Amino acid sequence: MTVSRTICLGFLTLITVGTLLLMLPLATAGEGWNNPIVALFTATSAVCVTGLIVVDTGSYFSPVGQGIVLLLIQLGGLGYMTATTLLLLLLGRRLALRDRLAMKQTLDTAEMANIRTLVISIISMTLVFELTGAFLLLPVFRQDYGSGQGLWLALFHSVSAFNNAGFSLFEDSLVGYARSPLLNAVVAALIIIGGIGYQVIMEGFTWLRHRVRGSQERTVFSLHFKIVTSTSLALLLIGAIALFLTEYDNPATLAGKSFGIKALLASFQSVVTRTAGFNSVDIGGMEKSSLFIVIALMFVGASPGSTGGGIKTTTLRILLNCTRTALQGKEEVTCYQRQIPGFRILKAVGVVVASGFTVITITTLLSLTDPETTFISTLFEAVSAFATVGLSTGITADLSVLGQIVLITTMYTGRVGILLLMAALLGDPSPSAIHYPEEDLLIG
Repeated sequence: MTVSRTICLGFLTLITVGTLLLMLPLATAGEGWNNPIVALFTATSAVCVTGLIVVDTGSYFSPVGQGIVLLLIQLGGLGYMTATTLLLLLLGRRLALRDRLAMKQTLDTAEMANIRTLVISIISMTLVFELTGAFLLLPVFRQDYGSGQGLWLALFHSVSAFNNAGFSLFEDSLVGYARSPLLNAVVAALIIIGGIGYQVIMEGFTWLRHRVRGSQERTVFSLHFKIVTSTSLALLLIGAIALFLTEYDNPATLAGKSFGIKALLASFQSVVTRTAGFNSVDIGGMEKSSLFIVIALMFVGASPGSTGGGIKTTTLRILLNCTRTALQGKEEVTCYQRQIPGFRILKAVGVVVASGFTVITITTLLSLTDPETTFISTLFEAVSAFATVGLSTGITADLSVLGQIVLITTMYTGRVGILLLMAALLGDPSPSAIHYPEEDLLIG
């Protein structure tokens, strides 16, 4: 039982328990036991913080079922090992070496000595952001649904947004609140904060604390912080501008609206394509050019150590810098006057190649199980599931049972990570002292 297998089996356990709970009669609004496929799909989507649905969450599930979905989103967003470590700490047990190694791999951190402090900080920070988001969203929902239901809607959407899950209790997601600046701003902020990763948040908090206290200590940001923040900002701006231009005259999305509302909707959709899954416009009514832009943004996804999926912003930045290095005829890949380690470059290449192969495979399988679906919709669904985004052109509920099972497998693969899953299936590589002779070859 290696660390990678422990993590993968942990997520499977959460999905299994969630499926059994959602199958109970008290979890649905109707009578009788829930459909096993619906329960399995919903539990997988919630644990993998994806947001793809085959039934309307708000009307199909009872308040108990909605609470179960929310709990699965929270546990899935935190990650199996984080939740397990918290449970061990609450029970007063000491963390074994295996637990520390698993947390180290889950959070992609070099530290093992301060795992206890790190987990407590992550949990505290998560609760602070989610409760703050719920407090800010409460006025939006209270005026339409009253204090009680408004509070539940605010809490549900805040947790879903921060964990980049994309689950909504409204049938049309957030289309009904597309013109609400407060809701758009709060949800977008929660998505961005949840998608940049805990390490970046902590570095930003440290910098802000020094500024508030008037400390003269100079904050030195890590390379990870610089790459994540700059790349995320660039992708958000590029996505917003591209969607604004391609959808400007589309009557199904932005046409007929004021310039400010168009900019608001385009900006919000640029944010949610980063693995969040909410939508304030009809995704199925988008232009094909816009759908390809969204596919590209979804494939990149969020950042390491976050609740989002995709190949991650750091992977994209490393490959872009590798391309720049090759074009300049240099041998060292650098970024912000720092050299990128060779093993990180190899990992980035492995992630992109494996992810691309997975998306191609999933698209092919969906084309076989549901041949009546258009290619762009099939590709969109495959990337959305793999990157744990949750956006859809509206075909998820209409897919065959085999197609939905393919998506279930895809969401699970995207959540645990393709490299981690392969390590769990094949076993950890054995170290080798053999070095083969070097020989050149032609490329390009």
